[in-house]
Amino acid sequence: MTSDVLALLDALVRIDSSNPSLSEGAPGESAIAAHVADWATAAGLRVEVLEKTPGRPNILVRGGHAAGGRTLLLCGHLDTVGLSGMDQPLVPRIESHRLYARGAYDMKAGLAAALVACHDAAASDINGEVMVAAVADEEHASLGIQEVLAHLGSGTLIDAAIVTEPTELQIGTGHRGFVWTEVEVTGVAAHGSRPHLGVDAILNAGPVLVAFGELNRQLAERPHPFLGPGNLHGSLIDGGTEESTIPDRCAFIVERRTLPGETVEVVEAEVDALLDRCRAANPTLDVTSRTTLARDPLETHEAADIVTSLQAATRLVSGQTAPIAPMSYWADSAFIAAAGIPTVLYGPDGDGAHADIEWVSLAGTETCAQVLTETAVEFCR
Repeated sequence: MTSDVLALLDALVRIDSSNPSLSEGAPGESAIAAHVADWATAAGLRVEVLEKTPGRPNILVRGGHAAGGRTLLLCGHLDTVGLSGMDQPLVPRIESHRLYARGAYDMKAGLAAALVACHDAAASDINGEVMVAAVADEEHASLGIQEVLAHLGSGTLIDAAIVTEPTELQIGTGHRGFVWTEVEVTGVAAHGSRPHLGVDAILNAGPVLVAFGELNRQLAERPHPFLGPGNLHGSLIDGGTEESTIPDRCAFIVERRTLPGETVEVVEAEVDALLDRCRAANPTLDVTSRTTLARDPLETHEAADIVTSLQAATRLVSGQTAPIAPMSYWADSAFIAAAGIPTVLYGPDGDGAHADIEWVSLAGTETCAQVLTETAVEFCR
């Protein structure tokens, strides 16, 4: 059934599953979740629908006997970013062995490969169990994987997990986390012709932004041996009311990409020290900060069973061992690993995640499905 992965991919990309938390009026995951559930049921797999958040369903698919062998979790997200700027984003177009469509690369090809692998491994009469978590909201707040993990609870033993995000057919054993920090500088509003009556929050924010730029340069000087350095950037900025009024507020968001060992507390202490230096340089500076969202990094040892199983499967399918590589992006893998499950990433090759032109390799999608199937059969026998 591995050849069916391309047909499933074609069907999935035709369904608009853009995330409503990112795009006003977007439909969310209900339609694609229903399609996945119907496909899995027709394939003879066991299906559960989880929907703690109305309109944001997750599908949990199971295959195998679950009678003595190990359990492998395959995870892929149902949602995509928005469709704006794309030409016919839901009409798959094939050129030069590539399939172009929104979500093809990020990450409906990986999800299709996981579902087909679940079926094919189950058909191989494995004693263990393959589970596929097709989750909502990865592109925003990861509501889906958190609901799935809470549903499974500590009573379900999962021996390893593979998140099938696109990895260019490499084995991803690590990625950075991130912390979002909102910084607010408070001033005093006044008429622009009477600056002595006001305090300009936007101008006062300038040295604070410069200080964050200096911190970013310092981060580049202390790289992780596998993931490289952490980094930060200014994401959003807002302030002022009109041209002739001295602004009484300037707020901006900084995203800090974190390395293993860099906790939220470490980042918050780093920001506090930075702001203290800014206050020392300008005693009139009124500035505060708060963490708005944080996600852990991932680091899995390359000797873990799931890594060696994937390597063996890639040798069997392609004749070559897939390289181990760091991933540049964050993924739901961090939540799974935090639950105590050895976790890696493996998915097809392509390009254009979140871009106006997005494509995935057809051959890479087929290879991914074959490798996941071989991994599941060996791991869960």
